[in-house]
Amino acid sequence: MILARSPVFQTGVQSASPLAVVVGVYLLFAGHNNPGGGFAAGLVIGAVVTLRTVAGLQRPVYGPALITGGTLLVVAVAAAPLLWGDPLLDQKVVSFDLPLLGTIKTGSALPFDVAVTAIVVGLVIALLDGLSTSDSLIPDRSSP
Repeated sequence: MILARSPVFQTGVQSASPLAVVVGVYLLFAGHNNPGGGFAAGLVIGAVVTLRTVAGLQRPVYGPALITGGTLLVVAVAAAPLLWGDPLLDQKVVSFDLPLLGTIKTGSALPFDVAVTAIVVGLVIALLDGLSTSDSLIPDRSSP
């Protein structure tokens, strides 16, 4: 694929990747009070993985592991309130003071969103792995 071997395309993807990952992380953490959350963060990070794969900068692995780990974490976070007699998926909010940042609030929805992000990114990686048999999508690094 000519586009994948283009140094301009590769440099552009390399330059934009860190900013896109920062946006994905912002969406992950801001999703409780603003638009975003685990699914939106997973889509943005999945898009970065896809662009880097098409550009030939990386070969994504561990898709099934991300899906499995994310699913186990979702189930654990969802079922944990049942141990204390609370309803399924009940959220607990914890706040604490940090010296430089002030009061920080977080809750059990954060690990849930992290797990959803892992599932979405894992599904994107699994999709790319399934499409890797096509030479037109994912370039082989060994060929000139």
